Amino acid sequence: MQLDITGHHVDITDSMREYVAEKVGRITRHFDNVTDIHVILSVEKQSKKAEATVQVKGGKIYADALDDDMYAAIDSLADKLDRQVIKHKEKIKSHRGKGGKDQLQEEETE
Repeated sequence: MQLDITGHHVDITDSMREYVAEKVGRITRHFDNVTDIHVILSVEKQSKKAEATVQVKGGKIYADALDDDMYAAIDSLADKLDRQVIKHKEKIKSHRGKGGKDQLQEEETE
């Protein structure tokens, strides 16, 4: 998994980089087929924004989060990505199983 972190109007410190890597890294616990994650941290007026694009097998997942604190925005972003990756994984499993057992059982009964 490749992790790219970009800052717009923000200097990315080492502690921020480690925090993002720790929080976003938990996505791989649920889904091994994550190839690339691009995180953009930015400041817009008074709010901090964290957004990410995750390249997974079968598509891309995008999420963003706004908060007054950058670390809170990163937490919220990680939670959103976690939910979306789990949903994507379940969708892949359900599509994969459609033609398998049911089709075999129908053929055996005929």
